[in-house]
Parts: sequence; structure tokens; C-alpha cells
Amino acid sequence: MATAIPMVELWRGGRLESQHAGHAVICDASGAVVEAWGDPAAVIFPRSSCKMIQALPLLESGAADAAGLSEAQLALSCASHQGARIHTDMVTRWLADLGMTEADLRCGAHMPYDPEAAKALTCSDTKPCQIHNNCSGKHSGFLTLTKHLKAGPDYVEPDHPVQRAVKAAFEEVTGEPSPGYGIDGCSAPNFATSVEGLARAMARFAAATGEGDARDRAMARLRRAMAAYPELVAGEGRSCTELMRAMGGRVSIKTGAEAVFVAMLPEQGLGIALKIVDGATRASEAAIAALLVKLGVLEADHPATRKRLNVVQTNWRGIETGTIRTAAGFV
Repeated sequence: MATAIPMVELWRGGRLESQHAGHAVICDASGAVVEAWGDPAAVIFPRSSCKMIQALPLLESGAADAAGLSEAQLALSCASHQGARIHTDMVTRWLADLGMTEADLRCGAHMPYDPEAAKALTCSDTKPCQIHNNCSGKHSGFLTLTKHLKAGPDYVEPDHPVQRAVKAAFEEVTGEPSPGYGIDGCSAPNFATSVEGLARAMARFAAATGEGDARDRAMARLRRAMAAYPELVAGEGRSCTELMRAMGGRVSIKTGAEAVFVAMLPEQGLGIALKIVDGATRASEAAIAALLVKLGVLEADHPATRKRLNVVQTNWRGIETGTIRTAAGFV
């Protein structure tokens, strides 16, 4: 079995100071591995990088169309958002349209990551609610499907019809049975798969034309929604939003906690999945940027790229202290 390889390094004073190892796989539309680094069979939790897979039953069941969901709402169903007004206002309206409230969510509450939203709550001495949770869009999708299926309220339970549908879709698009699940930060099950399986799923999304069966149409709609509304998928300053904007809607990408990143490249019919084993976000962002540059869909000198790849670090006095760059042998 292959081991993780060095992918991203921090250099200081001409010496290697830190090194991040990982696994990465590129698959084509047939599901074949085009190129791989590390161990393609390494089993990982995809965390939030698989939200578009979790949203498949929402569309395939007819629930999204029955509820009249917009393309923007489909993007939000795939989001790890900042909790900015653009996100929370949409979730609030979505729940109201369902005849539901914040209390129907099962994702838990945390402070919004958006600075202005967090400041507004702090200055008004108001506590955050579940709508501020970065997964509240995904959970609004779960609730839409729950209502459509006339299922019970605890939609995050592994044996709930919603999660059974998610698991079935997950195993079908990854092309392999999941060896198990963990409970994600938002309380929903997160099914494990190999890095190759996750890349294979992304390649299927990339190859979807929107003119095939229900799954093909669902995949194409979700991928296109993400590309059309990058600000809903993450938020201002975030890598998903900035890099999708930099690529002009040609590619849809999604990060996940603990340094997972995926990409769907429809023009090439390619899917990418990567995992940095130490969970460092700076490394996963650098690695996905490097792969997107390698594949010709992201400009190396774009400000969004330079913010994450071959980054010159400076101290509080503006003095250059080091650089974050890809390791030799990776891309």
C-alpha cells in the first residue's frame, strides 16, 4: 500500500520548516484513475466536500421541484457558508416556505464566521441560532426532502429515510460500499470512502450533461448551481468562492473539514479529490490550487491563486519570513 506523499511545504531561511503530506486522485468520466499521488485507496471521511452527493436525493426524489427550489437554493444546499446575511436570510425564507422554523433544524448553533454577522450578534448581545450554522443550507435541503417523504423530524439519524437515501446515492456514485460513517460537526452521518471513490464521484458530476437520467440531471444542476453562486457555497474571502470566481464558473469546487478538497471539471470530464493527512487547511488549499493550475483551468498568477499557492509569508513588520509552496514530486 502506498503512503501519503509530501505535497505542501513551508520554507524559512532557506530550510524546510514544515511539511504536509497527503493523497490526491484525478479520475476521468469512465471512473478510471488518470493520475494519483499517495494512496488512492486511503479511506477518508469526505466531510463537507461531499455535500453535493448528500443533495442528490433532494433532486432525484422530486422534492426540490415540488418545493420550487431555485438554483440559488440548490447552491446553498451544497454550502459550508459564512453565516452572512446573504446566507441566513435565504435559509430563514426557505424554512418559512416549508412551514418550518429554526427549531426544526438539527445542525446545532455556532457563531457565524462572517465578521460583520458575528459583530452584529456580539454587539446586540444576541446568541447565534442554528440558522447561523455553516451547514444550515444543507439541512434545509434535508428538511425539504423530509417533508416530501412525510418522514419523521429527526432526519440526521442514520436509519432515517433521508440518510438511507443519502447513503445509497453515496455508495452508487463513489462506486464502492462505504466501510462506515462518523458523525459530522452538523450531526449528520458522514460516510467514509476512498480518495479514489470520492474522485470517481466528482468525475461523474463533471461528466453529467443534464440530458440523461434523473441522476445525471441532478448532478448537472447541482454542479452548475455551485458555479453560478460561488458566494453562497462559502463566502467572501473563502477559497471555494474566490477560486471558483477566478475560474469564471468553469469548475465547481468544495472544501471539507480536516483538509479535504474536491473539484469537478466539466470541460475535461475530470474529478479531483485530495486529503491532507494532518488536516491543515493551508495545505489543502495550496494543493487544490496547484492541481487546478496543472490542469489549465486556474491561472497561476491570479490573485486568488497567489493567496494560496507559492505564498510569501511576512511578519508584523512586513519582513519576508518564508514561503508556502508545493513539494518536489507533487504536480
